[in-house]
Parts: sequence; structure tokens; C-alpha cells
Amino acid sequence: MADLSPFHEGERLVQSRAGVRDEMAQRTGRAIRDFMPEQHRAFFPLLSFLIVGSIDGAGQPWASILVGRPGFIQSPDARTLRIAAQPAYGDPLGANLAVGARLGLLGIQPETRRRNRANGSIEALDTGGFTLHVEQSFGNCAKYIQARAPHFVAAPETVSVPRAVRTEGPVLSAEASALISAADTFFIATAAPGDGVDVSHRGGRPGFVRVSAAGGCTTLTVPDFSGNNYFMTLGNIAADPRAGVIFVDFETGTVLTLSCTAEIVWDGAELAAFAGAQRLLRLSVVAGIAIADAVPLRWSAPEYAPQLAATGA
Repeated sequence: MADLSPFHEGERLVQSRAGVRDEMAQRTGRAIRDFMPEQHRAFFPLLSFLIVGSIDGAGQPWASILVGRPGFIQSPDARTLRIAAQPAYGDPLGANLAVGARLGLLGIQPETRRRNRANGSIEALDTGGFTLHVEQSFGNCAKYIQARAPHFVAAPETVSVPRAVRTEGPVLSAEASALISAADTFFIATAAPGDGVDVSHRGGRPGFVRVSAAGGCTTLTVPDFSGNNYFMTLGNIAADPRAGVIFVDFETGTVLTLSCTAEIVWDGAELAAFAGAQRLLRLSVVAGIAIADAVPLRWSAPEYAPQLAATGA
């Protein structure tokens, strides 16, 4: 893709505001491909879970998690991923899967801090899962990933069994607020008109996401630390402020998935007071769903990323 920039206008605007536009124009042809290199194709089958970004019929992005025994993701060729898994009961992803639908995938292996992303469109769908035609493939560094090892406590197929689902509104429940306030990791899905969907990882010290409620809405304030300078998430938000986030309780398997509207905070006293933050992301909650025991995995106690020593909470 060296002769064609993979970045849309929103991403270029954010890169320019951050002062990295020229740098990104020079190196993205080597970093973002329209096929998966062999190491990415070999990586995805190692995973026991996959983070998925999708878009509903109204254009709202959602972030979800799929689970399977290692090998549930396969790559028959460099532009194809086959995912043999179903969404958890109550997950909005179930209604968003359709042939032609755009998805963003994040393969992440916390125990090794490896992660790779693949964005594309569904070319086949059946009761066993779906096949993705890969349109963008790229790796991410290990920054801010807490190392924790997963293990299964039930069969992956049990995710489709009916279970307790709690609907959340603009003002989050005490349970949802407590889960977010204790989190050291979450995932965010965003989209730009005509450019598909992307999903990415965010990590920090426990408490790095501030939860506040005022004016009939819960607001999540998140630091944006230094990263790869692609600014896909923030660029999408510059083009369309809607976002979806998912928090996973690594001890109980409960997931909380939220739809939000987002804005970027570029300066001010609040930003200056947060150690390590280059920007802030402010997410206003619109709605959400909490699914009990949605993930039949549990994780070991975290080993925090070394980069967090220079950040606040």
C-alpha cells in the first residue's frame, strides 16, 4: 500500500494536530498492508479470544469479545481469516454480523503482550462463525498491555446459553461504575463514514479511567498516551464522534459494552494534571449492556506494563 495512503481525512487531521503527519506519510506503506504477513497469520490461531469492532444499523460502533480454543481462528490465505465462534448471549455483535458488514479485529495475547490487527468485511457467514476478507493488516507494539494468562473455566460454546443481562442507560449503575473504576484495560471501537470500523486497546494503572456523572449522563475520561501515531481511533472520532467500548472483568468473566459519544481534549488544566497523557478522550455514555459470565475465561493476576511507571491514575 506504499503508493496509496491508508489514512482518511479525520486521521490526517489528528496526525497534523499532533505534529506527526509527515512522519506517518513516509512510513505507513511499510507498516499497513492489504494482506497479512506470515507472522500475523501464524499468530491468530494461537489466541483464545478476539476483540471485534462492529457497526449497527444506525451506524453506532460496538466493541465485543469472541472466545474459542486456540485454533478457532485460521488463515487459509494472506487475505482471509476464518473465525469459528459465536457472540455471547445478548451481545450486540450478534445482530451486526452479515455478509458485507465491516469489522475491525484485534488479536491480543496478554501473556506475551503481542497484538495484531486486521480490518475488513465479512465474505461468508454461517452458524459456525464467519469469514473475513482482510483489507488492512498491521501490528502494534506492546505498550500498556498488562501481562495476564487466560485459562478456560467452561466450554466456549456455553457463551450462547441465556444468562443474566443488565441494560445500562446514560447514567451507569453502581456495578458498572465500579467495574470501570477498577479497570486497567479496555477496548474501543470507532468508525469513519465510508471507511469501515477499527478496534483498539487501551491500558493504564487501575483507575486510569475516571468515572463522573452530571447532567443526566455518565462521562468516562481517559488519558491518551504515546502510541504508534497512526491515530486511527482518534481520527475516526474526528470524523464521527460515536464510539463503542468494552470492559472485561478478568476475575468473573462479566463484560460491559457501552455506546458513547466522544470528544478529544487537546489542552487544559485537566490534561496537564494527568501524568503521561498527551491528550484526553472524553466519552459520554449513551447506553450499554452488562452480560454476566459472558466469557468462559479467567486470567491470572496482572503484571503491569513497564510504561505505566511514568503515568498517573
